[in-house]
Amino acid sequence: MIIKEATFIGSYVKLEQYPVPDMPEIAMAGRSNVGKSSLINTLLNRKKLAKISSTPGKTRTINFYNINQHFYLVDLPGYGYAKVSKKERESWGGMIGKYLSHRSSLREVVLLVDCRHDPSGDDKQMYQWIQQHGFGSIVIATKSDKLSRSKLMQQLKRIRNQLGMTQEAVILPVSALKKEGVEPVWDALKRHLEPITIELPALPEQEEVE
Repeated sequence: MIIKEATFIGSYVKLEQYPVPDMPEIAMAGRSNVGKSSLINTLLNRKKLAKISSTPGKTRTINFYNINQHFYLVDLPGYGYAKVSKKERESWGGMIGKYLSHRSSLREVVLLVDCRHDPSGDDKQMYQWIQQHGFGSIVIATKSDKLSRSKLMQQLKRIRNQLGMTQEAVILPVSALKKEGVEPVWDALKRHLEPITIELPALPEQEEVE
């Protein structure tokens, strides 16, 4: 995909703050250290659009990016960071849950996992949550440059099995560092980006004047 325009719209915590749902949305979910910001920058061919923090768990809001005036790419708060308080984790979980349940323009939620490791308990729980809301056809395995080809293939199979992915769901390896695997990701995402159709109420019929 050619990215002509990519704009950070804002960071939000409440449904009423989100942009008007007039374009399709693709959301990204994953652990705090999975490389979500790096992947977003790589997909959008930007260096610093999504801020990369040295402190895991810093993203505590839902961040919206307007892409080509055609769709929103949405960065969900990272999970699984041990130093975050239980109260904060519950707050983020509630925020994400409301977004998944009530955002009418949401077309797909992509789970990011680190290809070097088996999915954590949090990863499995998040994927089940995503599936329960009718999403989960795409899983992205980040940091693919860290493994040999044969090891990567083994890990992708393990991740697929441990997440309980369906045969139709795809798992795509990506390296943000080497910018490898970007086009297959866009090919998978584009299937969910049909324009939003807004139905207007029918106008009352006018009586003919003789």
